[in-house]
Amino acid sequence: DEYKLKEENHIYIVSGSKQTGGFSVMAEPLLSHSKLKNILEENPSLADRSLREGELIAYKGRKYGWLALKENTVYLSDDLMKMLEIKVGDKLLAIRSSDIAFTMGVKGSLIEKANGYRGIIEEF
Repeated sequence: DEYKLKEENHIYIVSGSKQTGGFSVMAEPLLSHSKLKNILEENPSLADRSLREGELIAYKGRKYGWLALKENTVYLSDDLMKMLEIKVGDKLLAIRSSDIAFTMGVKGSLIEKANGYRGIIEEF
């Protein structure tokens, strides 16, 4: 609910940090009204989604793209997974990054802590 994805038909993705890897997820309404709105303003093909779905463009050290959101599901092509340095079978941990994005992390200290957690972490 925090990220307002239920109302969306697409999401924006950003390559993950060196520390966590994976990718971050943002909805257009939150991104376009945030201090990061310049990402869309300076990349019109991303803003209007004329960029091919799943194609990434480089901007200020990160890679940005968009994906269709259908029935709470996104499709990651083999090429996109390679660019994001994730592979089939990787467990991605949903991490709250900010009030406009969450990260699907694949490595780093938070992943190690999750792997060592003795409780139950729900898997989807």
